[in-house]
Amino acid sequence: MGTVAVADTYAKLRRNPVKRTWTIIGVADVGGSFKWYQSLFGQPETPPAHSYFGDIRDSDGTVLLCLHEWGAHEHPSLRSPRDAPPGNGLLLFFRVDDFDATLHRARALVARLEEEPHVNTNTGTNEFSLRDPDGYYVTISALSSA
Repeated sequence: MGTVAVADTYAKLRRNPVKRTWTIIGVADVGGSFKWYQSLFGQPETPPAHSYFGDIRDSDGTVLLCLHEWGAHEHPSLRSPRDAPPGNGLLLFFRVDDFDATLHRARALVARLEEEPHVNTNTGTNEFSLRDPDGYYVTISALSSA
């Protein structure tokens, strides 16, 4: 990329700044959790980038969730699940455009849902909740109203 193209890119970013949150959770088995979330979201099975870290991305490349092995680095909040229960104070909330298909996949992943499908009176959308392999509370919500 030439100097002019780089300058043009930076100028566009200053006019239209982009902000993204990368939610990173501590997990016991990055590969297993990676496969679990790919199954939940109906994504093809691929390996994580590293044995200690992987990011689940949407079809447009947007990071949906990062999985980090407990204790792999010295991040204070990712040292050990013994320091605090996984998910304490955290709700993983995903909006999906294929609610019924996601519900079907979720039922295949867990013995029971934490919350059966219902209409959230605040958002007017269908949602359900389940626990991931590390015990995190995951809520799936439809993009459009019920």
